[in-house]
Amino acid sequence: MNVSQTAEQVLDLAVRALPGAEVDVTADAVHRALTRFANSRIHQNVAEDTVSVRLRAHLDGRTVTTTTTLTSPEGLTSLVARTAAAVRSAPRDPGWPGLAPAAPLALPGVVDEATRNASPDDRAARVRDFVDAAGGLETAGYCQTGHWSGAYRNSAGQALAAQATTAELDGIARDAGADGVARRSSVRLSDLDGTALGTRAAGKARALADPVELPPDRYEVVLEPEAVADLLTNFALFGFNAKAVQERRSFAELGVAQFDEAISLYDDPREPFDGEGTPRTRLALVEKGVTAALAHDRRTAAVAGAVSTGHGGSAAWGPLLNNLGFAPGGSSTEEMISRIERGLLITDLWYTRVLDPRTLALTGLTRNGVWLIEGGEVTRPVRNMRFTQLYPQALGPGAVLGVGAEAVPQPSRVFLGAWTAPALHLASWNITGNASG
Repeated sequence: MNVSQTAEQVLDLAVRALPGAEVDVTADAVHRALTRFANSRIHQNVAEDTVSVRLRAHLDGRTVTTTTTLTSPEGLTSLVARTAAAVRSAPRDPGWPGLAPAAPLALPGVVDEATRNASPDDRAARVRDFVDAAGGLETAGYCQTGHWSGAYRNSAGQALAAQATTAELDGIARDAGADGVARRSSVRLSDLDGTALGTRAAGKARALADPVELPPDRYEVVLEPEAVADLLTNFALFGFNAKAVQERRSFAELGVAQFDEAISLYDDPREPFDGEGTPRTRLALVEKGVTAALAHDRRTAAVAGAVSTGHGGSAAWGPLLNNLGFAPGGSSTEEMISRIERGLLITDLWYTRVLDPRTLALTGLTRNGVWLIEGGEVTRPVRNMRFTQLYPQALGPGAVLGVGAEAVPQPSRVFLGAWTAPALHLASWNITGNASG
């Protein structure tokens, strides 16, 4: 399907059906293919091709949005007719910010042809490498490839089209019930080294035999990239969302040194434009500890007297960040461990829940590997523990003792999304429970 032609066709139909309306159209074609494995064997190969068209119209102070997956002439005509009927009875929309003006793309989008055309055998080769590297341990996980093609058109003259590819490998290795994990995301399948990831996962699983239980306390920690990805997830959803800030549901304060000076945060999008037709570019959110920007869509930008950063999400939720990352530092994980007299090495966090979005207080569990650090060395594994922690506080001024030199792109569970995370050495992490309660 030619998404640009489809978007043009729908825009033309809508402009004729709704004289005087502000109209915009997005058309997206997504190919996604997944190879799953469990018990060290591939058990599923699936692929899907989806096409969706979204039409939005603003007329006489009212806004309505409709979508369809039916792209035949009849399906598109029906989409326009439904929109024209609905907009006349829609509720008033006093926050309508207007359409995106004409502007060129700032990012081209990365399309790797080998990833776009990846076969089940190509994904299976990465899985085979992962399984072989685990050296007989039970393994499970998935390898995914995908391609997106999108177009945007509006009645104010904005016209954009782009493509992008994505690839992910996420797996565990299990030894006597203990799981080690390794994950990576890229725009290229060739960047996913199944051998390296399988070796990492298996090494962690083997190192988890006979864990000890530690009491709740505040511990100095090294969080590995898999764990840091959870911080990025919650900063993206609840922290730098301009709607949350405007509604006083976020900790973020522009121009304030809210983080340690070792921390710089950015959004580096893989999709070159958002669903509102705003071109995207790399956005520096935190610069050397100072909160420098928020993610805006057109509605929040209008309220703030700012410009959209290309993070259009939904009117209810507000802007969405899907490619948040920490700028890397200069330390290896081994160097950070060597500086800890007594603390913890934590691989992964999961089942995290926000207790207070205003302070970004979360509770959750460790997963896939925790180890005790004594005298600068990892000495023995630790049973999983519960934590309750204010995420901004953990990264506050003076609280960050080291940032890893390698920032690893992690799968985000959002198509074309990724969290790029280095390891972090933090002065304090609040452990509030252990395996006994």
